[in-house]
Amino acid sequence: MTNDELRATLAKVSYPGFSRDIVSFGLLKSAEVVDGTAQVQLQIQTREAEVPKTIFQDCHKILDPLFGGPEKVRIEIDVQEPQGAQGSAATGSQKLPGVKRIIAVGSGKGGVGKSTVSSNLAIALSAQGLKVGLLDCDLYGPSVPLMMGVPDHQPQANDQDQIVPIEAHGLKLMSMGFLLSDSSPVIVRGPMATRYTQQFLQQVAWGELDVLILDLPPGTGDIQLTLVQTVALDGAVIVTTPQEVALIDARKAVSMFAKVNVPILGLVENMSYFECDHGERYHLFGKGGAERECERLKVPLLGRIPLEPAIGQRCDGGEPIAILSPSESKSSAAFHETADALIKHVTEN
Repeated sequence: MTNDELRATLAKVSYPGFSRDIVSFGLLKSAEVVDGTAQVQLQIQTREAEVPKTIFQDCHKILDPLFGGPEKVRIEIDVQEPQGAQGSAATGSQKLPGVKRIIAVGSGKGGVGKSTVSSNLAIALSAQGLKVGLLDCDLYGPSVPLMMGVPDHQPQANDQDQIVPIEAHGLKLMSMGFLLSDSSPVIVRGPMATRYTQQFLQQVAWGELDVLILDLPPGTGDIQLTLVQTVALDGAVIVTTPQEVALIDARKAVSMFAKVNVPILGLVENMSYFECDHGERYHLFGKGGAERECERLKVPLLGRIPLEPAIGQRCDGGEPIAILSPSESKSSAAFHETADALIKHVTEN
């Protein structure tokens, strides 16, 4: 086996809980075949002992048969403290200064309405009198500026060279969308995505916040890994639809957070049903999928959000539906009830 073939083989080993492999994540420092022996050096930034242990075992599992046994495979792993990491919420370590709770909103796949849920959930939490921030972590498809009605705003820097977040609807906002024009794509590789994410977390003047909502990109890639290594998350909310295809990907997101010891606060079932004017409900994408999944995971179903054209229309217009009082809109009521359930679950645990 050549050195290139060895690297290609190691590219089949995934980072625990994530879809990306250890080579594309930049963990592989060297890989050589010397006198028929595989010599592999890895460098990992993590506080979780199980992560390097799992990677070590998975590397041996794939290489041992190819080299004739474990004695012909030497794997060294240099485990380092994550740069800028604040520790794990589970261990009570410090989080971002002034920010009491950090909650990630994620999904296993795109198209389930995660950003819509994040934006309306943030507004509903703010309506309870909480100081709320919303960080759009989707570098490649930022949508928060449009949804919050401030697509043309550009953030400024303060005297401490910190980015001053944009404010709208009572929220403090930050997004890559504030730094780009509508037609400008974000073309960055993994290391740059990591750097941008860390800057948005640590170099933004968030001030005093009761809750910082992180609107994650879909999937289980670089940005998710950066977040769990950079700040202590109090938990994650997973958005799904009733369809089995969405639930399959939601399970991947749940598994990812479990591997890095981030508690799952619950699921939100978006596009749960369509309600006609006369009150009859139609479950266009199936019924009870998220509820069954919550029973399996032993986590609460925080809310069911209906499929209503006004939700998308108001987000496109920069006035998310949760701005309306619950008495004005059943969809707004659903988001406010979800926010109530989330805060109750967070404070009780």
